[in-house]
Amino acid sequence: MYELQKVDKIFPGVHALKAVDFKIGRGEIVGLVGENGAGKSTLMKVIYGAYQPDGGDITIDGTKVRFQNPRQAMDHGIGMVFQEQSLITNLTVMENIYLGFEQQFVSFGVINWKAMAAAARQQLEKVKLDIDPATITSELSFAQRQLVELAKVLTLEERIDGDLVILLDEPTSVLAKEEVELLFSLVRELTKRASFIFVSHRMDEVLDLSDRIYVMKDGEVVDVVTHDEADVDAIQHKMVGRDVDKEYYREQKQKPYKADAQPLVSFKNVSLERKYSDISFDLHPGEVLCLVGTEGSGREAILRTIFGLETPTEGQVALKGSEITSFTAKSGVVNGVGYIPRERKIEGIVAGMNVYENMTLSQMGNYSKSGVLSIGEEKALARKWIERLAIKTPDVYKDCGGLSGGNQQKVVLAKWRSAGSDIILLDHPTRGLDIGAKEDVYDMVREMSDDGVGIVLVADTLEEAIGLSHTIIVLKDGEAQKRFECSPGDKPSLYDLVHHMI
Repeated sequence: MYELQKVDKIFPGVHALKAVDFKIGRGEIVGLVGENGAGKSTLMKVIYGAYQPDGGDITIDGTKVRFQNPRQAMDHGIGMVFQEQSLITNLTVMENIYLGFEQQFVSFGVINWKAMAAAARQQLEKVKLDIDPATITSELSFAQRQLVELAKVLTLEERIDGDLVILLDEPTSVLAKEEVELLFSLVRELTKRASFIFVSHRMDEVLDLSDRIYVMKDGEVVDVVTHDEADVDAIQHKMVGRDVDKEYYREQKQKPYKADAQPLVSFKNVSLERKYSDISFDLHPGEVLCLVGTEGSGREAILRTIFGLETPTEGQVALKGSEITSFTAKSGVVNGVGYIPRERKIEGIVAGMNVYENMTLSQMGNYSKSGVLSIGEEKALARKWIERLAIKTPDVYKDCGGLSGGNQQKVVLAKWRSAGSDIILLDHPTRGLDIGAKEDVYDMVREMSDDGVGIVLVADTLEEAIGLSHTIIVLKDGEAQKRFECSPGDKPSLYDLVHHMI
């Protein structure tokens, strides 16, 4: 139904797609995997019309097409559900579903809101989401917003004559297991209406959902396997060009932390109303302390308190022996705290600023004299960290918003490490990263620990928490349930954690 033949895409200094062949049939679910920077996002944007190929052909039912923009792609039945979500949160659900296509509800310059709501309900029924279309989108959960995105794409059914191709870009990255199962069940049911291209770094999900899987590396398709042929180890080897280290979490590199040193962070009976209560712990130099719990257990709020973004209602917080009385992000930075947030595109980087500007953003005072920036020194620092962390970027001038997710994460890490931060807060640092980029992050965690940096981690998976941590504190409903010491060879099991989490 839809095919790309020998498609090329070239950016200054980067050959992003190299003679890519890709096809999808009616009612098919095709998986797309590869390391960050392998070309997946570029391929998706070519399919969606956001990029125009520099070579090759695109055909729909054998007819050549060329999209100049996403609107033209949508007119041919191509829709996309974005990883970072494209909904405007202060609009209603129905306004988001029909954004840009409101004219069908306009009569004499006035929108018929009743008709729009009725039409929106029909779209929401397709994704089995029972909500009021007049609900403000910000009031929905992430999973609900994801389904609204899908409903928005399915409006194409009423606007085109042909079949739909729906691109799912990391749709499960922050969903709970039961929400993932619901989404997958829905996608399988929707194959009667559409074909799907599914991009994810979670290999088990790709193997579970996809009929065929395309494997990309360095802008090329290096393998295509069917569902029955798929093997996780073989696919990962193709993705990274080597065998994945069996010592995945670098547990053999874990060294004892300095338990007798002054704590870098101390919580004494700290509470934050409606978030967490009566939390006490010490973070020592070289320690990786992981906070484990379900969504809403208080993990993220504790991280944001340490950084100064939340002010506790009770208790005492001290950084390096000094009690904190004023909670601001500026005071956190001054005290050597670095925060790598879950929403890297929103809170981690500044899209529109280049790589070297993002890296030095938290330490501008080190690169200015009499109010004039020393741009040469900024660039030198950036080049050093680009090499040290193997950041894939053509140069220091590259817009950080245009980097892959893994490389954006490395820029955020470089920002804090280069500033000398010795307390690092990691909120889902490997979310949405491929296996190779995850290994790079794990290496950095061990390296920072060896350098005496104290790390508070909210991990992406329980296996990650167990593998990386010196200490685990299990939280439930904002309260600490259990503390585990996690020396190599004597780590708690998944059951040990889950038992106290739920």
